Amino acid sequence: MKLKEKISVEKVFEKQSKIKLFDHEDYKEAILTHFLHNNNNDVSKYYKNDSIVFAKEILSQQYPGEKITNKVAEEALQYGLFETYKVPFPANKKPKFTFIDLFAGIGGFRLAMQNLGGKCIFTSEWDKDAKKTYKTNFGELPFGDITKDETKSYIPDNFDLLCAGFPCQAFSIAGKRGGFEDTRGTLFFDVAEIIKIKKPKAIFLENVKGLRNHNGGKTLATILNVLRNDLGYFVPEPQIINARDFGVPQNRERIYIIGFRKDQKVQNFEYPKPLNKKVAFSDIKEKDVPATKYFLSTQYLQTLINHKARHENKGNGFGYEIIADNGISNAIVVGGMGRERNLVIDHRITDFTPTTHIKGEVNREGIRKMTPREWARLQGFPDNYLIPVSDASAYKQFGNSVAVPAIQATAKEVLKLIGLI
Repeated sequence: MKLKEKISVEKVFEKQSKIKLFDHEDYKEAILTHFLHNNNNDVSKYYKNDSIVFAKEILSQQYPGEKITNKVAEEALQYGLFETYKVPFPANKKPKFTFIDLFAGIGGFRLAMQNLGGKCIFTSEWDKDAKKTYKTNFGELPFGDITKDETKSYIPDNFDLLCAGFPCQAFSIAGKRGGFEDTRGTLFFDVAEIIKIKKPKAIFLENVKGLRNHNGGKTLATILNVLRNDLGYFVPEPQIINARDFGVPQNRERIYIIGFRKDQKVQNFEYPKPLNKKVAFSDIKEKDVPATKYFLSTQYLQTLINHKARHENKGNGFGYEIIADNGISNAIVVGGMGRERNLVIDHRITDFTPTTHIKGEVNREGIRKMTPREWARLQGFPDNYLIPVSDASAYKQFGNSVAVPAIQATAKEVLKLIGLI
C-alpha cells in the first residue's frame, strides 16, 4: 500500500488519553521519539524493533481496513512518514559527541551539551510535568524511572558522556567498606550500575553543596570510592561551583563531580575559572511590568514581615528578602521560602486591581515575586525556552534545574581533555 499523508507523532500522543490507543503510553512515546531523533545513525537500532510495533499500531488506527505489515511500518518510519515535534532546541544533525541525560529534569544539562555540539541519545526523568516541559523544548519524551530494568534496557552503548544531576541519599555503610554493593537502594547505585555496564569516556555528576558533608561526609566518600576504585575512573577532587561566576545573577553553589575512564589517560583536571563578569538582577529583569498576580497582597506582605520579626527576635536569619536591581539573587529553591527570599521591588506597576483571589489589596510599594521567566534566566535558560506548565510547576522545575552556563563551562573543559571538541 502507498502511505502519503504525513503523521504527526505529537498529535497521535495528544489523543492518547481519549482513544486509549496504547498501554504504557509514556514508554511508547519515549521509544518512538528517541528512534525518530536517531533515525539516521547507529543508535536507532536500540529503539527500532519496538518503534516498528508502535508504528504499526498507529498506522492501523490511521488506515482502518488496510493490512499494515511490519515492513509497511518500517518503511513509514524509514522514509519520514512520521513527523517529529517542531521544537526550539532540535538535536544537532552533525554532533561532535554523544551523551545521555539522567535525572534530566527540564533539560539544563542537555541545553549545555547541545550548545557544545553534543547529541543526546537517551534521557530519563520521572516527574510528569518536567517531562512535558522537556518534550516541548527538545521533541523527545524522557523515559521514566531509571531504577527499573525496563528503562535501563533502552540505554545505547558507546556514548561519550554520562550526565546526571542525581538526588542525594545516605548509604547504609556502618562498619562496611563503602563500596559499590553498599549503595544498593539508592539512586546513585543506578548511576554507578550504568557506568559499570556502559563505560562512558567521561562522567559529569551534579548535586547540592550539602553532599560534601552529607551523613558526616560518608556519602561523598562512598561515591568517590565507587567511582575511583570499583569503577576505575580518574576522579579529581569535586569542586563547589557558583553559578554567579558564570554570567547569571544567582548565588547558587553546587558540587560537581567529574570522572574520566582510565584509557582516556587524563591525570589532571582544572575546573573552569570564573568569568569575572559583573552581573545583577537588572540584567534579567522583565522588560515590561509583570502581571499584577506577581505583586504581593498587603495581607501576605504583613504575614511575611511578622514571620521575619519573630525569627529575628529568636536570633534567626529566616524570612523574606528583597533583591535590589543591582544585587544578586539568593539560590532559587523549591518550597519553603524559595520565592520569598527573592522578592524584588518594581515601581512600574500602575494598575493595582487584583487579578486573582487575594486577601487584602495589592501592595503599593511594588513588592513582587520574580516571574518564572526571571527564574529561567537566573538558571541561564534562553528566552526562546518554552514554559508550557503552570507557574507553580515552572517555579519547581527551574528551582530544581542546573545552572546551564556553569554546566556548559565545566563540560567544555571535560570535552577538550578527551578530544571531543
